This record gives sequence, structure tokens and C-alpha cells, in this order.
Amino acid sequence: MPRPHRDDVLIGLAGVLGGTLLWALGLHNNPPFFGTPQWLSVVALVVISGAELLRRTAPVTGLGIGTAAVAVDLCSGGLAATLLMYTDLIYAGVMYGTPATARRLPRLCVLATAVATAVPLAVVREPWALLVGMLVAVFTISPAWTGVLVRNHREEAAAARLEAERVALLAELDRREAVTAERARMARELHDMVANHLSAIAIHSTAAQSLKDPAATEEALGVIRENSVRGLAEMRRLIGLLRDARDEDHEPYAAPTLGALDSLLEQARSSSVPGGRDGGQDFVLYDERPAGSAPLPAPVELAAYRIVQESLTNALKHAGPGRVDVTLTHPTGGTDGALEVSVTSPYGGDRPTPLVPGSGTGLIGMRERVTLLGGTLDAGPVPGPSGTVWRVRAALPLGDGA
Repeated sequence: MPRPHRDDVLIGLAGVLGGTLLWALGLHNNPPFFGTPQWLSVVALVVISGAELLRRTAPVTGLGIGTAAVAVDLCSGGLAATLLMYTDLIYAGVMYGTPATARRLPRLCVLATAVATAVPLAVVREPWALLVGMLVAVFTISPAWTGVLVRNHREEAAAARLEAERVALLAELDRREAVTAERARMARELHDMVANHLSAIAIHSTAAQSLKDPAATEEALGVIRENSVRGLAEMRRLIGLLRDARDEDHEPYAAPTLGALDSLLEQARSSSVPGGRDGGQDFVLYDERPAGSAPLPAPVELAAYRIVQESLTNALKHAGPGRVDVTLTHPTGGTDGALEVSVTSPYGGDRPTPLVPGSGTGLIGMRERVTLLGGTLDAGPVPGPSGTVWRVRAALPLGDGA
């Protein structure tokens, strides 16, 4: 059994000392009944003081012991300290007992009060007999319902604290999720906007080191400079996203659209290694959307542009010689259905090492973009008309989902 609470020990000691003083002064509540010796009131006092030690750890047991002690106390003359400790045991039974005990104990106190009122009134048949019931109500019903009120208040306070903790936890989870989502978004933007420039710089710097033709070296250095300038411009726009929107001095960021794919493919052509790389690569755009198609939602258009951009960057780094086809398909041309983006490039799986090492974050970023729009993405080698090709195919749904 757990140790009694320090306050319970102090209550028991105070009850023993106060009751002993009352007994020494002869201050009894009533004369003894049935010839019971008065010294038994001291025994009852000690027993109920011991029951106070159980008021928190075993309230029902303590109340049962206290009830027996009060019965002996009333028969042997009665001490006010014993009755006061009994009221505390009733309060503790409601306060610290089980929920079932907290519900039943007040009803039992009301029943005991009714019996203590009816029996003396039936026996004595005098109005003053009602005082017995009033005294019993004071020492039983009052502490029981006080315990009910205090317990309900504490339970409500505990429930409010739990709700506050739950709300705070959900808010923290939402904050962390928002931070994680924003970090992922910025990682995708950083990779998609800058990685292709850095890849071109890496490819052409390697070519400039290996080629002995001064003209080819000069052309490579020109491509390196062009991509470094474009990369700096993209970085400035990315930094603009991170700045406070209330700052009127920063340049607003304009999301790229599919109308800029021609420029993107021309940039890819210019990023090819001068002098041809294993026979060279060609980049071709097939826009198979119907004429007069409805404008695409901005998130879909941005995702499609970034998927093409990353696919072209991967083709420059990993693909073999040949043609790289970019195909846009939207059969309906309206505001429903899905925009299909397909990029096929010669499979470079037989190449011993890529021109630029890859980290795999590009495919991860593409999958994240497609997943956010509720679409699908397939990337991998597939059979082609003239051999194996690497195909990236994304379906980006339009409508309310986009």
C-alpha cells in the first residue's frame, strides 16, 4: 500500500490532539448510551485518526473504519473531533474514490439522513426530533456534496488542460508540417531552377579541360558564362521568394509557363558539349494540345514546366546520343481531364559513368510535384522504335484537384 500523504498525517495528528484535549476537559457531545464506558470514545478517536491516513490511498476502507468508530463514539459520549474527522472521511470518499463511489456516496448520505429523521420522529413524536436529522445532514450530506462540487471542478479543469495540451500539440504538428512542406517546396525550386545551370557548367567545364580545340574551348567557356549568369538570376528570384512580401524593393517572382518551353529547349541545345558528344543530341518539342485550349491552372503549368526542365537536365547528364522528344498532350483541351507530359531520351545505361554525378533528388522532386496535384509519374527505361529509351511520363489532373 502506498505511503499516506503528509497532509493526511497532519490531519490525523491534529484530530488526536484535539479530541484528547476535549476528552480531558470533559467536553462530550452527549451522555453515554446503554452504559457504554466513556473511555471508548478515546479508542474511537484513535481509530478514526488512523482512518484519516487512508483518506487518499484507500478512501472507501477509511470511511468504513470511520463509520464503525463514529458509532462507538456516539454510544460512549461522543467527541466533536471524531465527528469532524468523519465528515472529512465522507468528503475524501467522494473526492478520491472511484467514479462509482463518487456517485453512490451522496445518495447513501441522503438515505441515512432520511432514516435518521424518520426513526426518532416516529419514536419520540416530538418536533425537536427533527433536529437529529438536521445534524446528520450537516455531518453527511454537506461534505458529500462539497466533494462532488470540488471533484467536478477538478475534472473539468483537468479536461480543459488536456484539451489545451491537445490543441497546442496539434498546432505544433501543423507548424512542423508547414515548415517541412515549405522546406520541400524550396528544395524543389532550388533544384529545378539552378541544377540545370550548374549541370551545364559542370559538363562544359569538363569539356573545356579535355578538348584541345581552342574554338571549342572558347565556346564551352561562353556556355559556362551564360549558365552562370542565368543561375545567378534564378537565385535572385528564389531569394525574392524568401523575402518579406511587404518589402516593395524586391523583384516579384513570375512562375515559368509552358510558353517558355521553346526557350528551355534552346537552352538545352546550347548546353550540349561543343563538338558533339558521342554523336550529339537534339531536342524536339511536340505540343499536341488542340488549338485554342483553355488556360491551364498555374500549379499544373508550373509542375509541367519543372518536370520538362528536370528531364532535360537528366538527359544532358545521363542520356546517350540521339533525339530527346518532349510531348504535351491534353485530348479535351478544356478544363477537365489531365495534361500528359512525356520526355523520352536515348537510354544511357551502357555509359560507364555519367557526365555529371546525380543524387536522385530530381526524380524525388518530380514525384512530389505530381503527388501534390494528385497525378501519376512513371520514369524508367522502355522499348523504343530504335532501341531502349528513358521515358518520363506524368499525368497532371486538371479541375478542382489542381
